Amino acid sequence: MSLVFGQVEPAVFQAYAFWAAVLGLKMLLMSVLTGLKRGSKKVFSNPEDVKPGGKVAYDDPDVERVRRAHRNDMENILPYFIIGFLYMFTNPSVTVATNLFRLVAVVRISHTVFHVLVPVHKFRGMSWAIGFFTTAFMGVQIVLHFL
Repeated sequence: MSLVFGQVEPAVFQAYAFWAAVLGLKMLLMSVLTGLKRGSKKVFSNPEDVKPGGKVAYDDPDVERVRRAHRNDMENILPYFIIGFLYMFTNPSVTVATNLFRLVAVVRISHTVFHVLVPVHKFRGMSWAIGFFTTAFMGVQIVLHFL
């Protein structure tokens, strides 16, 4: 292990920071989207939030679809944040690292599009798998680098 911990190529860090911020904002947007969907359907999860004509419900299919997409983000993007950060310390090629970070962000955004806005299972599944295996690839590279 010739790399000193703390030494990261600035261009790799810049790419990670940019795409991690994009995904962080995307996750924040999912909270807003859930609230908007609840408001438009007049379905709320807390009695104190109920507006006139609304009700407390936990089983609205449209709200639950958005919530499932958000939960899937938490299951996949949060590990990516950690693995992507650690991957920077493996001294990766700037081009490879930038494209891996970009790929994960693009497929996570497309996963949401195909889960919430235009439900197409085949494309949603492909988006998930590409993001999952890209993150797993980086994780394996970390393990191999620091063996």
